[in-house]
Formats: sequence, C-alpha cells, structure tokens
Amino acid sequence: MEIAVQRIERTSPLRLKSDFLSRPTLIALLLTGISMLTRIALMWKAGNDLDYSPTSLLGIFGIGLFYDILNALYFILPIMLFGWVMPSRYAGKKTFKIAANVLTFILIFLLLLNAVSEWVFWDEFGSRFNFIAVDYLVYTQEVVGNIRQSYPVEVIVCILLVLAVVLTVLVSRFSTRFAWIEMRFGRRSLVAVAYFAVLATVFLTFDNKLRQFSNNIFVNELAGNGMYELFAAYRNNELDYNQFYAKMDERRASATIRSLVKTPESRFVDDKRFSIERDIVNTGTELHKNIILISVESLSADFLGSFGNTQGITPFLDSLASRSLLFTNLYATGTRTVRGLEALSICAPPTPGQSIVRRPHNEDLFSMGSVLRSKGYQARFIYGGYGYFDNMGYFFGHNGYGVVDRTALSKKDIDYENIWGVADENLFELAVREIDSDAKNGKPVFAHIMTTSNHRPYTYPEGRIDIPSHSGRDGAVKYTDFAIGQFIRSARNKPWFKNTLFVIVADHCASSAGKTDLPVNRYKIPLLIYAPGFIPPGIMPRLMSQIDIGPTVLGLLNFSYRSQFFGYDIFQLEPGRERAFVSTYQSLGYIKHDSLVILKPQRIASTFIPDFKDGSARQTSQNRSLVNEAISWYQAASFQFRNGMMKK
Repeated sequence: MEIAVQRIERTSPLRLKSDFLSRPTLIALLLTGISMLTRIALMWKAGNDLDYSPTSLLGIFGIGLFYDILNALYFILPIMLFGWVMPSRYAGKKTFKIAANVLTFILIFLLLLNAVSEWVFWDEFGSRFNFIAVDYLVYTQEVVGNIRQSYPVEVIVCILLVLAVVLTVLVSRFSTRFAWIEMRFGRRSLVAVAYFAVLATVFLTFDNKLRQFSNNIFVNELAGNGMYELFAAYRNNELDYNQFYAKMDERRASATIRSLVKTPESRFVDDKRFSIERDIVNTGTELHKNIILISVESLSADFLGSFGNTQGITPFLDSLASRSLLFTNLYATGTRTVRGLEALSICAPPTPGQSIVRRPHNEDLFSMGSVLRSKGYQARFIYGGYGYFDNMGYFFGHNGYGVVDRTALSKKDIDYENIWGVADENLFELAVREIDSDAKNGKPVFAHIMTTSNHRPYTYPEGRIDIPSHSGRDGAVKYTDFAIGQFIRSARNKPWFKNTLFVIVADHCASSAGKTDLPVNRYKIPLLIYAPGFIPPGIMPRLMSQIDIGPTVLGLLNFSYRSQFFGYDIFQLEPGRERAFVSTYQSLGYIKHDSLVILKPQRIASTFIPDFKDGSARQTSQNRSLVNEAISWYQAASFQFRNGMMKK
C-alpha cells in the first residue's frame, strides 16, 4: 500500500507541471504593462509639445506596443535559458525555486529602474534613451554621481526594491498557478530552438526606424520603447556615412566641397580627392596675442539679456557684451560637450555617430592647438573635471594641447565640487595659475578653458549669488556668469591682460529637445570676443557656425598658415555664403539663408523652412542644389576622418 501511494505521488499532475513557459510569459506581460504606463507618463511630461491627433495616438500606442513586444522577446532571454538548461528533477526543489525567484526579482527590478531612468533621461533630453545614454553608461561614476546629487536616489531605490519584491511574489504565485505540463529536456529544447529562431528573425528584420512616422519628434519618441532604443543606439554607435546617408559621386562631391571652402584669402595646395588643404594668406603683421577661449557648459543664447532675456541671470556677460564684439547669429554643431569641443578644436562639421573626440584613431589631427603651437604658443586645455571623462584628456593631449584637469588641484584649492568637477571659480583660479606660469616663459598662451557648473545637479558654493544652490538651471547660469566675471576682473590685474584676446562661447545649448527633429532655436549660442584696445565693441549679425570660430580668431590676429579646417573666417567670407551645421548623433542639419536641409539614415534628405524663434519647421519641396551642398560638407568630413586626411 505504501509503495502504491509513493508511486501515485511520483506521477501526480502537480509534480508534472513546470513554470518553464509561464514565468517568462508573465515577465513579458509585466514588461509590456510597465512600458505602457511609462509611455503614458512621458506623454503627460511632453504636454502641449505633443501632437494629439488620432493618427499620432494610434501610432504611439500601436507601434509602441509592437516595440514593447520586441523588447520583451529580448528581455526574457535569461529566464528562458535558465528554464531550458535546468534539469527536470530540480524543478520542484526549494533551491530551484529560490534561484528562479532571485532571477525574476533582478529582471523586475531592472524593469522598474528602467522606467524611472527613462523619466530622468526624458527630463534632461526630451527623448527616449539614445546614443547619449550609451555614452553615459561608460562613465558610470559621473552619471550616477550626477543623479545622486539631483534626485533622492536612496528613497527611490528603496521604493523600487519593495515593489520588485511584491511583483516577484505575484509572478511566482501566478506562474505556479498557470504552470504548463512539465517538459523534459528534449521538448524544452524544441521550444528553445523555436524561441531562438524568432529572436534571430526579429534581430535581423526589425530596427527602430518604424517609429519614425510623424513630423512631431515627441510622437516618434513615444512610439518607441526605451530599453529597445538603448540597445538600438548601441548598435548604431558609429554610423558609416556612405552606408546610411545620401551621398554624391565622389568626384562631384570633392569638387563641390572645394568650391564651398574656397575663400578669397586661401589657395589650394593639391588636387587630391576631398582635400581641402590650402594656404591662408592674411596681410599685415601677425599679432601673437594670448588667446583665452572659454567654452561655457550649456549656455544658450536666450539666457543673455543681449538676446532678450529679462531675468538678469547673466549680469556680467551682459555688461561685457557692450564692450565686446558680440556675434548674434551663431549655431552650435551639436547637443553635447564633446561636439562643441570638436567644433572648437578641429573646426570640422559633425560626423554621424559619436564625436571625433570619442573615436579611435583621433590622434595628431590638424587642430587649433597644432596651428598655434607652430606659431610658438603654449597650448593648454584646462578642465574642472577629470580628463578621462568623454576621452577629453586623451583627445586634447594627442592633438597639440597640454592637459590640465581636476587632478592639478589640491583639497585646499577647492571651495566646492560635485560629480562633474570643481566649482567654476576654482577652475578659473587654476587657469590663472597656469596662464601666469606660461606667460613667464615669454611665449604667447592659448588656453582653452571648459566650465562645468552649469549642469545638473546645478550646485555651487553658497553665498556667491542671490539664488540658492541646487535650485535649478537659472542659479547655475548666474553662478557661472559670476565666476567668469571674477576671472576677467582678476585677469585685468595681470601683466598679460592687455595682450590677450578673450573668446567666450557655449559648448552647446541647455536643451536640444523640440517639436521637430532639429529645432534650430535650440542650437543658437552666444559668442563674445573681448580685447580692450584691440577689438572694437560691436555686433556681428551674420549667420555663423561653431566651426568658424577658430579660423575667425586666427584671422583677427592676421595669421597666415596652412589650413585643413572646414570653417570660415567670417570677416573674409563673401556675403551670401554663410551657413551653419546642427546635428544629433543621427540627424545632420545644414542651415543656409532661410532653409534647413536634414540628412538622416536610410539616405533621407529633406528640405524645411525653419522658424528660428520657436524651432518649428515646415517641410517644403526639395532644393536640390542646397541638398547637394549639405551632402558635400558631411560626406567630405566623414571621408576625411575615415581615411586619415584630418591628420596634420
């Protein structure tokens, strides 16, 4: 009798059930639900910038659900592998259940953490995860530190842990209730092979382009799935221009770019394809004045009173503008610091994918540092953070600059620091120290100073300005303005001041998000050139790109040199030839006259009439001549870097 009972127990239906399929199915459903709630929350965050037409809403939720399902197929891979390889005899054991629940807990916690991270990322960039998020994953210390200083991370994590435990318990119970008949390894292998086949088909067939169905950028972003977009961005980390973008015959593109970069003071030195190497010949005596280039973190033009701001958050720069040459129609090339540094140092249009500052094989490029070193200058890149971030130290150190960063400061030199770097006032004190030292050597100085304080978490020393630290962007802008003022006033007492050109410009705007793919108003930045007794105060209203700043400064000093820059000396350029470049990591924009050409992957080229005030854009019939110009600039820059032609 006892033997019979044991035999019945061994063959009991309860013992023949397994959550091999029910557990991953429930996790997939949970992912889909959380993704949908996240989408709704981000819709609320987008507010009036979103197009709420029926077509847009159908796309947001329909295409969004499609990408949620694709992401779920990828996401359940660990739990599918776990159930597949685990022998059947362990399925009912306590150790197996604990291991399965631990893995389930980890996956659920990641889902919840991803949802919160998407909210934080949208708050900063107005988009789903993209190439920037991939970049930030490399710099965990800075990014995690920034988030901890901006949000109550410990509280949020505790809440997520509790939610993850509750959801894990629910998933475990429901997966047992809806368990499938137990499958031995052979049958599980058939299911696993079918799953892997579907996964491979999805990987090879679908990308993230289906969501780009609307002219409203927020609609397109919401129709995606954040986690899916993160891995899509990782796959597209570097974009081959020839593979993804509209292009011209190389001979024609080469001839076009040579005609576009030619200016009255230049002479080409060879006829090589895509070569823009030329001699720049300026008349008059070369003026070997010191150059102090301050690239200010996230300084949008509309923060300054000179551009209509009435908040009074840049009192020093506003006063300095009246004593400087103020450029009022300048556009940043991109949306990140490394794009600004690329434009200011090598004066080249942005290439798709990551900035050249972050790419391999970026050593020994023709740069402002190399030009000025050939003129006898001491060239320095001075940064308040750690130079390893975004590869800045390596890039500048291998392209004609000496690098001075946070490590040059002792604790007593630092009044305040956050995860991004020391307070701007301490950065400028370091800069004064370095410039003093270089000036004593009798050589002219070129110092490129990069600020950090105008960045989330917007913290700075208390008591410097009338806005408390950690209260928002306005306070950070005003503090940076205070620090620049303190630096200029300190410099006025130095023997090198009267022989110095101060160039103050933003690296990029504070926000790049808008209703359109490339909202031009979110790329407009200020430029002040201040040199009392040398540069008369005035206003330069001509359209100008960030890549034109280097050649323009060299032109003001009457330098003659052999150039590989794509930028113009704006004072030598004939009227009507002005243009500017704006970009994200995928979309490449070209502004000329009242038109905007946008080049996108899948060889898309479109022409728009942009509104330079609100950033909206109306698509118009294609201007073939203008499109060819845009293609020539970007195709040439990509060709040059890929083939080592940017090296000096």
